[in-house]
Amino acid sequence: MEMNIEGFINALYEKTNSGALGVSYIKPGNAPVTKWFTSDQLDDMVAFIRKCGKQYNTYININLRQNALDTCHRGESLFRRIGTVITLGIGDHKILAKDCDDLADWYAEGEAIPIYDGIRDFTVSWIGSHKLASFVKFDEEFVYDAVFNFRDYLLRRFARVMGRSEECAFITGNTMKEPSGLLNTEAGAEVDVSTASLSYDDVVALFFSLEPEYRERAMWIMNDETALLLRTLKDDAGNYIWNHSDGTILGKPVIISNFMPSAEAGATPILFGDYSYYWVVCRRPLGIRALYEKFAEHDQIGYLGVEYLDGRLVRRKAVKGLKIIA
Repeated sequence: MEMNIEGFINALYEKTNSGALGVSYIKPGNAPVTKWFTSDQLDDMVAFIRKCGKQYNTYININLRQNALDTCHRGESLFRRIGTVITLGIGDHKILAKDCDDLADWYAEGEAIPIYDGIRDFTVSWIGSHKLASFVKFDEEFVYDAVFNFRDYLLRRFARVMGRSEECAFITGNTMKEPSGLLNTEAGAEVDVSTASLSYDDVVALFFSLEPEYRERAMWIMNDETALLLRTLKDDAGNYIWNHSDGTILGKPVIISNFMPSAEAGATPILFGDYSYYWVVCRRPLGIRALYEKFAEHDQIGYLGVEYLDGRLVRRKAVKGLKIIA
């Protein structure tokens, strides 16, 4: 096994072009601890891996440059770009989301001014911790290939599969084992427009159902099928609702996500709102563990990607939905 571990680490240094790599270990019930090694500390790094594995009886995560992984992850995750990302440790947490209209009032000189309880400005939400994971294995010959950039491929692969699963959950999540999605009937977007079939007037009604405060940074989310339908939608004067020159609807950008439902009875095919009020809560960042011994007899190396996170819409009125009724 020694040659496998040393060869793997050497390959990482060569393929990352990095002056240092980190090894992360996790004691049960604690956050990850990472120690960094330069390229001339190979023996120390191998010894540290073996020591941690024996001492803590847990896994070792060779950190493939977390910054690069985080950058790839953000590029492949829709809600890490349009939502608000915050980081919290493992454990029970509650978040306070500001939710008031910030209005003062006028009073005559000497008139009593009522005292407002400031905590009422906030909505309390409890944050969970949901595990998202992906497991893949490769032949060692492929991993150590001198021509193919395996490190970049591995980062992009995990970022893509995790990003797509996040997007699906942040839109449709409706079970205890996943984050609460925008289409969640109890905690997601408010449905303010219902119609039997999509029309120009329905889309305009959805636009104005959103308060001006949230309309400034609002965007539409729909799938390809709904987008195609709206591209052909006209008013009585023959004007398209979709601006074909810049791809906007009523001046607001359109995001395509095929995790959104189509315009069928009972579905909510269009969302419109300010998605900065959807919070992506990172409990433990995406990490990739290299598992050498599990598949060693087949000359293969396994890679396990795991992250812990939650997500929720902290202000429901910031996003509105249009529902198709029977």
